[in-house]
Amino acid sequence: MNTAVPTHPVDPVAAATHADPYPYYATLRDGPPLAWHDGLRAWIASRADVVMQVLQVHGALRVRPAAEPVPRAILGSPAGEVFGHLVRMNDGPAHQVHRPALQRALAGLDLHAAHAAALDVARRVPAHAPLSDALFSLPLRAMAHLLGFDDATLPQVDRWMRDFVACLSPLSNAGQLQAASVAAGELMTRFEALSANASPRDGTLLAAVRAESAASAPLSRALLANLVGLLSQTCDATAGLLGNSLVALVREPELRPLARTRDGLLAIVEETARHDPPVQNTRRFAVEPVEIAGTSLAAGDAVLVLLASAQRDPAFNPEPDRFMPVRAQRRVLGFGHGVHACPGQALACTLAAAGLEALLRQQRAPDLDALDWHYRPSVNGRIPVFE
Repeated sequence: MNTAVPTHPVDPVAAATHADPYPYYATLRDGPPLAWHDGLRAWIASRADVVMQVLQVHGALRVRPAAEPVPRAILGSPAGEVFGHLVRMNDGPAHQVHRPALQRALAGLDLHAAHAAALDVARRVPAHAPLSDALFSLPLRAMAHLLGFDDATLPQVDRWMRDFVACLSPLSNAGQLQAASVAAGELMTRFEALSANASPRDGTLLAAVRAESAASAPLSRALLANLVGLLSQTCDATAGLLGNSLVALVREPELRPLARTRDGLLAIVEETARHDPPVQNTRRFAVEPVEIAGTSLAAGDAVLVLLASAQRDPAFNPEPDRFMPVRAQRRVLGFGHGVHACPGQALACTLAAAGLEALLRQQRAPDLDALDWHYRPSVNGRIPVFE
């Protein structure tokens, strides 16, 4: 069990992978509504009311710097093409073209069927796989199955996606970025082949997206890129949600009886998404002067938005530091808010709950009392690595 002393992290970015960043977040909430951080060269939003205000400003604040809509390191590569089409990385018309179809397709998904499919896929993931790898493979292969890939292809899609997500991290090296571009090209090719099928498998997200977008085969490359984007969000965010739910069972032994039922597992996952979310922060960039919480921002200013801190704000969630699987009006910002809110929150929780069930029910279930962990290097993700 992880028993690290909860000393403060060095800054709000390092907090994402700190053993216990939440006391530090509380000190930030006690400070100014927006606080300037010299080291990060960014404004810090930590209180729930300010975080929501920042996320609701959609004209003056953008998800990417105006001068760099695609990271320079991948510009002109297959990974850069996919990145440039992602609705969660774009604003304005580029954001609105495909988002409604993706939202409707995800909203119409049968979550009970998705849970059953995820459990079925999980049974074919090798039981000897390291626990930290299983965190990725279980939800990722389930999502690939829901998108229409056949069972024989799932392990390869898993490998490609694990390579692709490197292009989304500023910590990746040149070799990882090259592998990410190769993977992006392969994934786009496979999605093109799937979408060329006049009759995709009933019940798949691909079929739903095609129906909701009123698009004929093949789908546009921009829409296909956003299907790759759905997989990439599953790869990191859902892996973190699954892993942090496992950590909750380690830290809170009284939850373990609840984990014996499917509904109980889902309740644990949903509270983990609030209490210890896999996405700790996001950023916004001012493209013109704007006032937020009484503070004037200039064009070019960056805002680090501490989603995890906002979710522990007592003005946002009462008794925020208590892990309460049954919580009235649970409020979560870790999946975003406003026009950039992730439309796949319910599906992510469903896949994480199915993954948690698969891990706990397998013959080689982890010994919860013997687990130790640290967190993967990241600037915003909180994904445990079990030792």
